[in-house]
Amino acid sequence: MSATPPPQPVEVLLVEDDAGDELMTREAFHDNKIGNTLHVVRDGLEALDFLYRRGEHTQAVRPDLILLDLNLPKYDGRQVLERIKSDPELNHIPVVVLTTSAAEEDILRSYKLHANAYVTKPVDFDQFIRAVRQIDEFFVTVVKLPKG
Repeated sequence: MSATPPPQPVEVLLVEDDAGDELMTREAFHDNKIGNTLHVVRDGLEALDFLYRRGEHTQAVRPDLILLDLNLPKYDGRQVLERIKSDPELNHIPVVVLTTSAAEEDILRSYKLHANAYVTKPVDFDQFIRAVRQIDEFFVTVVKLPKG
């Protein structure tokens, strides 16, 4: 009987313009004690620069998972999601929409744009930490992610 190998750390791109939500996400990843690397960009344009390795992000790594807020400056999350999922070089990367919007139209549109999951940010700090931890555990421990 073989033991399950420990999960391999993954590269996570957080696209989030709210510093408080970024801090809570970092806290949740830290509490999980998994060596995932969390890269943070603050708007839709910077997210695309990171993914296409442009500007300040020419040395960016290809993320294994993207946590994407919908309400972003420059390009909103819907536009970023559409670009990711329509690009053969990027469309294999799982994208979890992590947003305050519980609007049915945002949920439906995100899934139509091929989001892998849609999570509404809880207002309560502990619930937010738990939600991010569950996303992390699911995509790192349960799901097999493509490399590359």
